[in-house]
Formats: sequence, C-alpha cells, structure tokens
Amino acid sequence: MPRITLVRGDITAQTADAIVNAANSSLLGGGGVDGAIHRKGGPEILEACRALRRSSYGKGLKTGRAVATTAGRLSARHVIHTVGPVWSPTEDRSELLASCYRTSLQVADEVEARTVAFPAVSTGIYGWPLDDGARIAVETVLSARTDVEEVRFVLFDARAYEAFEAAVREADSP
Repeated sequence: MPRITLVRGDITAQTADAIVNAANSSLLGGGGVDGAIHRKGGPEILEACRALRRSSYGKGLKTGRAVATTAGRLSARHVIHTVGPVWSPTEDRSELLASCYRTSLQVADEVEARTVAFPAVSTGIYGWPLDDGARIAVETVLSARTDVEEVRFVLFDARAYEAFEAAVREADSP
C-alpha cells in the first residue's frame, strides 16, 4: 500500500518519478492542470501525445484510462495522462473516476515509478464534488495493488487540501 502525502501547491513544481495529468481525451493540451503541464513541460510532451494519437490512440484516450509520455522539462521522468469523467447529478460515474487513479497506478508500475504526484482529478472544470472526489481518490489509492511507494496528492488550494485531509482521516479511522 502506498504512503499518501498531501501537498498544497503547483503540481508542475513537483519532483517525482511520475506526474499525473488530468488530461482531456484529445491528449493535445487544454486548460487547468492539463494546460499547465503542457506549458511547463514544453513541446516534448505535446509531441509525445501527437505520436500516441498517430498510433494506438487515434480517437484519443477514453475516460478512466491512462497512458505515459515523457515529462519533458518537468522534474519527473514521466507524465501519466488520465481522462477523468465529467460529474453528472443523474448518472453515477464513480467507477470511471476510481479507474483514473487505478489505471494511472498500473501505468506507474509499468514505467517503474515509485513516487507519483496526482492532482484532484475531475474536481475542477469537470465539476466533480470535491469531498466525493477526494474520498474516491484516497480509497482507490489505498486499495490498489501497486509497487508505488508514495502517492502525493498535490492540491491547488486550501479547500482541496482540507477535503483530501478529511478523506485520509476517514480512511485511517476504524
């Protein structure tokens, strides 16, 4: 079981074996975390994503799946791109969100990453309620079969940090 660490800050400033990108299905950059990772990581990440689109991912990456590329100029060896679900008040998409974390850890194992930095997938523009997103993230990571030693949730603001802190406390309670 990986050790969970919470950090308030900018995921692009993290030093880790892998940084997870909350990507859109095109893999070609976007807003939020995705745009920040592409900007700071440089053109190498976009070129690697374009190569993926030319090969196995011609139609893009499906929601809940993950794939690794170079990290370009980031302080990591890999960027693991995952596509989170858009929150819906009428359809339970929790398993898709859990799959983002689970498949990202599987990809991390494939590239032999031992430290992985995650954002709060789907809790930004995709509208997932923060408390529920934190609970799903923490529970999924703690139940994952992985060789990853440290999962670092890098949270942009105090509200997100507090939600993840509460989810970790809840997971630790008997």
